[in-house]
Amino acid sequence: MTYRPAPGDDVQWLSDEMMTGGTRSRRIFGFLIDGLIVLVLWKLCALALLLFGILTLGLGMPLLGLLPFLPAIYNFVFLLSPLSATPGQAMLGLIVRRNDNLGPPTGFAAIIWVLGFYVSWALSGVPFLLALFSQRRRTLHDIASGLVVVHARALTGGAGFVNMGPGGPPFA
Repeated sequence: MTYRPAPGDDVQWLSDEMMTGGTRSRRIFGFLIDGLIVLVLWKLCALALLLFGILTLGLGMPLLGLLPFLPAIYNFVFLLSPLSATPGQAMLGLIVRRNDNLGPPTGFAAIIWVLGFYVSWALSGVPFLLALFSQRRRTLHDIASGLVVVHARALTGGAGFVNMGPGGPPFA
C-alpha cells in the first residue's frame, strides 16, 4: 500500500517500506530510552510527593497513589504534543501518525493507543508479536487506535511536508 499526500501537496507517493522499514528495532530502543526517562521522573515525583506528605503531616500521602499512572500520562501527553511521539521515539527518528492520512493523532486515538499499549504488556507482550507479521509493522494497539509509527524523515521530503509543520519534528 502507498500513502497518498493531501491534494495540492507537491510530494511524491510514499511506500510502506519507505515509511515503516526498520521501525521495529527503533521502537524497542525508543521504549528503553522512555523507560529510563520515566524512571527518573517517577523517582523525582515520588520524592516530591513524599516530602509534601511529610510537610502536610500525612495529609498529602494519598497523592503517592497517583504514581502508577505516571507512565501512561507520559505516553499520552507526548503523543498529543507537537512531537507526536515520546522523546525516546523522537530521538530515534520515529513519529506516530494516523494510518489513514498521516495526520497527527487525535485525543481519542491517543487514549486507545496508550491503553492498548499497557494491555499488551499485561498480556505478557504477546500482542506486540503482531508487528512481525502485519503490514506496516503495526502492533495490536496501533491497529486498534488507527495509528502507525513511521520514520519522521519519510514525511519531510525535499519537495515539502506531509501533514507536518515547517522544519519537521525536533530530534529527527
